[in-house]
Amino acid sequence: MTHISTLFRLDGKVALVTGGTGLYGRHIVRALAEAGAQVVVASRNVEACRDYAKQLSGEGLAVTGDQYDQASEDSIRGLRDRIVEQHGRLDVLFNNSVARGGGDLLEVTAERWEEAMKVNSTGLLLACQILSEPMRRQRSGSIVNIASIYGMVGPDWSIYKGTSITNPIDYHFAKGGMIQMTRYLASYLGPYGIRVNSLSPGGLRTPDHSDTFVEQYSARTLLGRMADEDDIKGPALFLASEASRYITGANIPVDAGWTAI
Repeated sequence: MTHISTLFRLDGKVALVTGGTGLYGRHIVRALAEAGAQVVVASRNVEACRDYAKQLSGEGLAVTGDQYDQASEDSIRGLRDRIVEQHGRLDVLFNNSVARGGGDLLEVTAERWEEAMKVNSTGLLLACQILSEPMRRQRSGSIVNIASIYGMVGPDWSIYKGTSITNPIDYHFAKGGMIQMTRYLASYLGPYGIRVNSLSPGGLRTPDHSDTFVEQYSARTLLGRMADEDDIKGPALFLASEASRYITGANIPVDAGWTAI
């Protein structure tokens, strides 16, 4: 029997977090590194990735920054090859990159929709296909897709009253598809010893949110608040680690009960 503290450790594991300097990505990167993983943080903005990696490395954590564009198959393959060359393996993948086409039903254009889908649909498929290759070869791994409550339910427009915030339709489409892709991948990759799950976070409070939005959003949750930076770290580590080794094909809401009512 394994000690419970060991189940949550990631010592000796190599993890990749795409979009790792974003709203949720930063906290996921930190959680995995604090648990002992060698973490690669990657996005189109390589300077931001390297800066964040340097910050965490200064705290004694094993983090490196790299560049990739999820809209480019060649870029995804290049990232995979560099990780395998430098670290010899890939154990954990967090698909966190997202492109926002922007606009509600009447605002979004076909051009903006198609640009977003290069990343959120085709790009996600290619990332799972290409980056799972080292995991298939080693016959082990954990893939975690960062979805959203808006892949599970429709928008509650009342929380946006009196604010400039809207709810883009392409985001709903992409995150709903990601949750269903999670189930497909879990079925397909299970025989290779690879688990695939998704997390569906609710709203994470930032300094940019107005008091009006925070109040209206918080009142809609069962716990009466928005998420903070620590609320994603535990669930992310759980799905990455052996603590969840008998869980695959699941979508876990991290939403203070938003989707429960």
